[in-house]
Amino acid sequence: MKKNMGSADRTVRVLLTIAIAVLYFGNIVTGTLAIVLLALAAVFLLTSMVSFCPLYTLVGLNTCPAKK
Repeated sequence: MKKNMGSADRTVRVLLTIAIAVLYFGNIVTGTLAIVLLALAAVFLLTSMVSFCPLYTLVGLNTCPAKK
């Protein structure tokens, strides 16, 4: 897989994952919404760790800086 996520994009995704985790473990979000948000947070964390987002390839986005 070719990397298609820049560091700013990865940082935002990790911060969103942390925010969702705080909402879940603080019992602010419960039920079905909590499960959906946890699944989304897991996807965000996984894609930020590997620097590849499959949806970016579908729409043609690439936030990685250009190589020289």
